[in-house]
Amino acid sequence: MKKEKRPVVVAIAGVSGGGKTTLAEYLREKLYKSDILYFDDYEFEGPEDIIDWVDSGADYDKWNLDPFFSNLKRLLNEPLDYIILDYPFAYKHSQMRPFIDYTVFIDTPLDVAMARRIMRDFKHSTMEELLADMGNYISRGRRGYVEMLNTIKPNSDIIVDGTLSVAEIADEIYGRVMAEHDKDQRKKNS
Repeated sequence: MKKEKRPVVVAIAGVSGGGKTTLAEYLREKLYKSDILYFDDYEFEGPEDIIDWVDSGADYDKWNLDPFFSNLKRLLNEPLDYIILDYPFAYKHSQMRPFIDYTVFIDTPLDVAMARRIMRDFKHSTMEELLADMGNYISRGRRGYVEMLNTIKPNSDIIVDGTLSVAEIADEIYGRVMAEHDKDQRKKNS
């Protein structure tokens, strides 16, 4: 009996406001027989204070990803060609690492990501709420963004320019993943 191939799993990471969700949704529309798991749809057991976690060395295995992982395993048994993960850890979490085929980091300048995040999250907020968030970003939150640049970005297979249009980024990812996947398949078959 011939074993069916499993879907190609592509994890997309980037800072908040970097374009992960927009890109994941665009790719789902572009890629035949694909589905998405969104990290932000889950409540995980993990560090209570993300910045303290970053400051103490950012051990990614401290996050209990069982609900996310369970849904990924379910999707791996579906008749899909691709699974897209809107997922911030690239290969850094040991439970997820063996199931990810390619990691993508959207390299969005922090000022652009911040502007996008403000437009997305503070449409109906007061100026005081916005200023409080900016103060928190300067005093603590930026360290979380820098952690991603220092550990997730170099841990990714594909790094794309986050200032490009969604279509340009998707085309670049699609072309590179398909080229790598074809190369991997040729190695396995030889």
